[in-house]
Amino acid sequence: MPDKPLRIGILHYSCPPVVGGVEEILRQQASIFHSMGHSVSVLAGMGEVYTEALPVRIEPMLGSNNTRIIKVHDKCKQGVEISLKRPTNRIFGILKEWSRGLDVVIAHNVLHMPFNLPLTLALRRLADSGDSPVVVSWAHDSPYFQPSPPKYLNTPPWSILRRPHPNIHYVCVSESRLGLFEKQCGDFTWRVIHNGIDPVRFFYLDPKSVRLSEELDLFSRDLVLVQPSRVTPRKNLELSIHIIRGIKELGHNVLLILTGAYDPHEKRAVAYYHRLRYWIDELGLKDNIAVLAEYRFRDRKKLVPNRIFIRDLYLMADILLMTSKDEGFGLPLLEAGLIKLPIACSDIPPFQELGEGACFFGLDEPPLVIAGRIMEYLSRTSTHKMFRNVMRRYVWQVVCKNEVFPFLREITGKRVNQDSGQ
Repeated sequence: MPDKPLRIGILHYSCPPVVGGVEEILRQQASIFHSMGHSVSVLAGMGEVYTEALPVRIEPMLGSNNTRIIKVHDKCKQGVEISLKRPTNRIFGILKEWSRGLDVVIAHNVLHMPFNLPLTLALRRLADSGDSPVVVSWAHDSPYFQPSPPKYLNTPPWSILRRPHPNIHYVCVSESRLGLFEKQCGDFTWRVIHNGIDPVRFFYLDPKSVRLSEELDLFSRDLVLVQPSRVTPRKNLELSIHIIRGIKELGHNVLLILTGAYDPHEKRAVAYYHRLRYWIDELGLKDNIAVLAEYRFRDRKKLVPNRIFIRDLYLMADILLMTSKDEGFGLPLLEAGLIKLPIACSDIPPFQELGEGACFFGLDEPPLVIAGRIMEYLSRTSTHKMFRNVMRRYVWQVVCKNEVFPFLREITGKRVNQDSGQ
């Protein structure tokens, strides 16, 4: 007999059209789970009802930028923990009503990040409810991975972000993240399930891509690099700028396309963007670097990049460039591998785990040295290994068949057995 379809809820602070790596994983999971015959429901604090294929519910109290939640956080930092009670109760009511009838809730990051503590507490309470669905923490990141996390995160109630809950099942997205979470949470069982990629959605075309290529004279360039990174300091975009300067000094008509928007979780993003613009102007790279966060076409219409548009840029580029100081996973590497696009990236652990055959460079190496290495790499590279690696291991259908659904059936089966024995 075929397995009975699962009823799956997916939860995050935000969903599309909010742009971000976790938001994209949420969209991909919801889409692929639905296409495989399962019942899927999405709950988020920010975003829109971005699809008619499945239920999407927006509850502002679950967002990371909700003004009431921000006030509660401020009071908690001053030691007024009682302020958590009312918003936690309200969010618990939302979760309880939304999750009624579900088999499992997959919560992306909200049990580990400090962007909505009442949501974290309410979800932990849901896991304690006798009639609740199984709760899965799908963890991409943690503030405790940083060298010097804010001191308040090591004190109650914030310290609960690093404390596992016995009724919650924990998933992280890479082997490198596994080591960090195990170090943070102590002796507790984690399951590594890699994020995947959906090639059916990935292979598409967007008219905006052709228009941009004409305006940037893209096809006549010696070299085009694409970097789909948010404008945020940990993406280390200043190194990208200096690498482009090095490639230009080597005599190449080079273009770097930076596609990311400002990070809604980081207040420093706007100041960081202006600092990047300063370096681009100061180094004489206005014709060599296109920052799409504020790009306008010649008719003054604003360019709003979407995932299809980003894919088209991959198809038109010579190489993917990623200069991040820190990442939880590395979805752009999978996207690049799927279309056989060469990759040059920093040698941080998540990229090393994914980037078979990539051109790695150290973050402390001189940009001109990195530029020379990229050019030498491109002269001899073959992308077949990465393409085949992506197809074998990271296509969502494969990940779901081999990893996600065996895991979900295992934990929901265990929950049924536990309930029946009470």
